Amino acid sequence: MSAVAEQTGNPARGDLGGPSAATPRRTPSGTVGDRTAVATSHVLLAFGAVLVVVPFVWVFLSSFKTTQEILASPFSLPADPSLDNYVNAWTDAGIGRYFLNTIVVVGCALFFVMLLGALTAYVLARFRFPGNTVIYNLMLAGLTFPVFLAIVPLFFVLRNAGLLNTLPGLIVTYVAFAFPFTVFFLYSFFRSLPHEVAEAAQVDGAGEWRTFFQIMLPMARPGMASVAIFNFLGLWNQFLLPVALNTETDNYVLTQGMAQFASQAGYAVDFGALYAGVVMTVIPVLVVYVFFQRRLQGSVAQGTFR
Repeated sequence: MSAVAEQTGNPARGDLGGPSAATPRRTPSGTVGDRTAVATSHVLLAFGAVLVVVPFVWVFLSSFKTTQEILASPFSLPADPSLDNYVNAWTDAGIGRYFLNTIVVVGCALFFVMLLGALTAYVLARFRFPGNTVIYNLMLAGLTFPVFLAIVPLFFVLRNAGLLNTLPGLIVTYVAFAFPFTVFFLYSFFRSLPHEVAEAAQVDGAGEWRTFFQIMLPMARPGMASVAIFNFLGLWNQFLLPVALNTETDNYVLTQGMAQFASQAGYAVDFGALYAGVVMTVIPVLVVYVFFQRRLQGSVAQGTFR
């Protein structure tokens, strides 16, 4: 009887003694559906990588050519590679000045938005007080508000404050632009931190400020690094806000400078210098992303809804 039971299985438990027809066929590396999904995703990722990498490589190689060489043979390798285009773009086209303006604006804005955003997210996540939920929901509402609808009010606010067409005015605008996302992203990180650590610090005599800066903030370092990358990418590539609120040529940022450089000469554009300027614009973003990409792994999933 036991042998028969082992062969036939127990119908009450749904064990029929053999492979079920509903069970997917297994292979050494998983189900057929899993392998198909992996293969499809790899094909799509490879296709996307080609769409991104090939144009950038072409622009990079073209930055070492002259304009005549680019127009004559756009897909050939540089016959006589030279850095003259980079020198012309940095000096004659003013890319150097625009680059420094962008470093100042994005660097200052990133510092202030990370500091203020971390403080705000920490207070909202760790302390209970009247209006806590309302403030947090207002932060979320700020994410849904289109930037272009705020251009006109921002214009008059900055003009009345004497900050229109200035780098400090652009810094303040960038901070306000990135602030809701920073609070939203860091909120869940601070909520996930153990309360016992903060309580132990307070027992040892640490105040709220010391607990935040020396204990809680270092524990949220993966979230800080991740949101810093996202903010850097968004602020570095920002175009609408500078165009509307920063029309002084000497205060142009890179996006404005590149647009002006590409359009000011009409059909007499120095394509070699233009491509060199594009490379100099993209390289800092690639460096920051490659350097901090490991911080994104395992941290993005934590910055989710409340």
